[in-house]
Amino acid sequence: MDSAARLIGVACVSLVIGFLVNDARKYTANEAFAATLVAAGEPVSEQLTTPDVAVDSSGPAAASGSAAEVVAGVETEVVAAPEAAVEAVPVPVLTPRVSYRVKPSGTDQPADELRTTSHEVELTLLQLRRSHAADFEDLPDPTDDGAPLGESGPMPELEYVASLRQDGTSIDQGFGDLEPGTLSRMTWWAGESLYGASIPTPVLVAQGAEPGPTLCVTAAVHGDELNGIETVRQLMYSVDPAKLSGRLIGVPIVNLQGFERHSRYLPDRRDLNRFFPGNPRGSAASRIAYSFFEKVLRHCNALVDLHTGSFHRTNLPQLRANLEVEGVVNLTKGFGSTVILHSRAGSGTLRGAAVIAGIPTVTLEAGEPLRVDAAAVEHSVKALFGLLDNMGMYGRRSFWGNPEPTYYRSLWVRSDNGGILLSQVKLGRRVKAGDQLGTVTDPITNAEQVIRSPSSGRVIGMALNQFVMPGYAAYHIGVEAPTLEGLPSEPDNGHTEMDHPVAAYEDLTDSRDDSEE
Repeated sequence: MDSAARLIGVACVSLVIGFLVNDARKYTANEAFAATLVAAGEPVSEQLTTPDVAVDSSGPAAASGSAAEVVAGVETEVVAAPEAAVEAVPVPVLTPRVSYRVKPSGTDQPADELRTTSHEVELTLLQLRRSHAADFEDLPDPTDDGAPLGESGPMPELEYVASLRQDGTSIDQGFGDLEPGTLSRMTWWAGESLYGASIPTPVLVAQGAEPGPTLCVTAAVHGDELNGIETVRQLMYSVDPAKLSGRLIGVPIVNLQGFERHSRYLPDRRDLNRFFPGNPRGSAASRIAYSFFEKVLRHCNALVDLHTGSFHRTNLPQLRANLEVEGVVNLTKGFGSTVILHSRAGSGTLRGAAVIAGIPTVTLEAGEPLRVDAAAVEHSVKALFGLLDNMGMYGRRSFWGNPEPTYYRSLWVRSDNGGILLSQVKLGRRVKAGDQLGTVTDPITNAEQVIRSPSSGRVIGMALNQFVMPGYAAYHIGVEAPTLEGLPSEPDNGHTEMDHPVAAYEDLTDSRDDSEE
């Protein structure tokens, strides 16, 4: 209790002393203010008030007979006025904004007023980086090309000039009623869902103002391959139908059921790209394949099927093409500086069925599944514009750098052990026989397996860093060869349907892998 009483006493004394000191300071300030008034010839009232000082009328200044006596008898303390506070101006936070250059349907506003070119955006970002480096430390440098995705020049300025007509005409009615020089949305009915409702799948059709061939571009035959969807969007809205010769058909999502489930497969676990040209009385996958092939692909003079790697793998932008077919060889000449890999299409694939039907077809592989890779999309769009120009459909030349070689052979390098795969090479890297590609490390024993390239070539596909099982295909090496002569033949498994998507390919597992188409 004694200690508590002492503490309370000390606290009370401190409060009293603080009050007296504060009162004395206010008293001195009142005297100084009164003296200033007297010197200026102004009367001193009983209660003086300033913005910061209140003069107490009970002090000596009020008790004296005059203001002069107050001035004469008081020692005034000169207190310097505080400097005016400088208001801090906040540093502006510059946030670059990128606007899509899409002219909305039904607007009369000129398209030029609605566009911001990608080149202008890149220059703006670069200028902001240089003038406000501290604010943009984490912003990627627009001049950095990143991982090598083919030795090509920059993408020409992309302008979204097409306006969509929201008519939704059924694809069953054909294309004869489409107005020249327009972009229309049509509908392909991909069978029925589990609850009996029809499945409408959008089909974009750019009908040229002049006659010409029909080019079809399909995407997301595997529902988890997203790069093709964005590629079709950019392509279809960047082509001006009024300047197009022929017809350009774009199907952004063929496997809509798989896309909605973020899955490569259909709901019945079948791979749609193993059932073309389909069967109207077969399984669900075969019926969908048949409907698409008959109602859409039969109208095409050429086809580009867009894909990505699968199962946590990524692909360098590349064409898969059967170079033994003359029409296919001619088709590959329009894709500019894009890697070409000779590949006979597997049975049941869209590419294989289309070639058998007399439609020159290539598969354009780029990037990885379940992710939109901007660089892979840009390369794909540029390659497709080169194809349109080469086919005489659209006069827009794409400028490329050094031409890419044609690879007549390729091989998969597999892991012999299970563990975590860590790559030492990047996609597109040229390697020599014996070069280290990566390692697989056992997370328990720390034992490490070094994966080396068995042949000289280029890494055209690879698995992402992950845990792998023994036998997992980790690296796809393109091997240069002078000609097609001497290449081993691939067995033909016919068009037998299967319950498991890769059941008919068990005899091809040494040369093929699920990541292919």
